[in-house]
Amino acid sequence: MTQTPPRTGSQILTLTGLRFDANLGILAHEKTSPQPIMVDAELNLGPQPLLPSDDDITHVLDYRKVRKIIIDECTAEHVNLLESLIGKLSLRLLQLPGVVGVRVKIAKLEIFDDCEVAIRAEAGCW
Repeated sequence: MTQTPPRTGSQILTLTGLRFDANLGILAHEKTSPQPIMVDAELNLGPQPLLPSDDDITHVLDYRKVRKIIIDECTAEHVNLLESLIGKLSLRLLQLPGVVGVRVKIAKLEIFDDCEVAIRAEAGCW
């Protein structure tokens, strides 16, 4: 008996190691100058056809748009806490069409000499 291969599978869009400067933190020097952060994001798109109906970018989630949203959300205004920033970003990414879940990590890269400080959030369906 021959088994029919599946036509759909789970799809997750991943951006890893996105680095840019953001106005973030409660310390005096953090309030006056941007600092480097790194963002990792996973967007669960749920079940998707293994082979799209066509090869047209308008029928999928464009990762260029996701990248721009991450940068725009993280640089729009000064935010005191990583927890506030990651919540704001997670909520924005969950609003994208077709996104059913998000996992986001934001790291402050230059707080300590011996480690990075990061927070991770997960929301929606996984």
